Amino acid sequence: MNARDHNEAMVWSGIGAIALALAVAIGAFGAHGLRGKLDDYSMGIYERAVFYHFVHALGLLVLPLFIRAGVLTQAVGARICVLLLAGIVLFSGSLYALAITGVRVLGAVTPFGGLAFIAAWVMLGWYLLKFA
Repeated sequence: MNARDHNEAMVWSGIGAIALALAVAIGAFGAHGLRGKLDDYSMGIYERAVFYHFVHALGLLVLPLFIRAGVLTQAVGARICVLLLAGIVLFSGSLYALAITGVRVLGAVTPFGGLAFIAAWVMLGWYLLKFA
């Protein structure tokens, strides 16, 4: 792995770390700032958004290790990371907005984020099995 690929891979880990910090902050905001302001249904949606945000941000943090190990190319790793980030924005972002605003049409965006998550994990699995 050349220095440029190493640096690009670490950018994704940095984005993952920031996404994790945001997940903690958004979760804390929900637990302390929104408790009592949202009904149980909306709070459940919000908490689900935080959970998926957190899990997939961990993926962003860890995935570059596969690039550094030479298991994934920089290009493949970057595609997977883009899908994970898009999933966080579309899935969790739409659920955050839905929970806070109650505007149900925002839920129409959520499946696109879910598809991005699924595509990222399937792509990772495919390349890991190919490498095995």
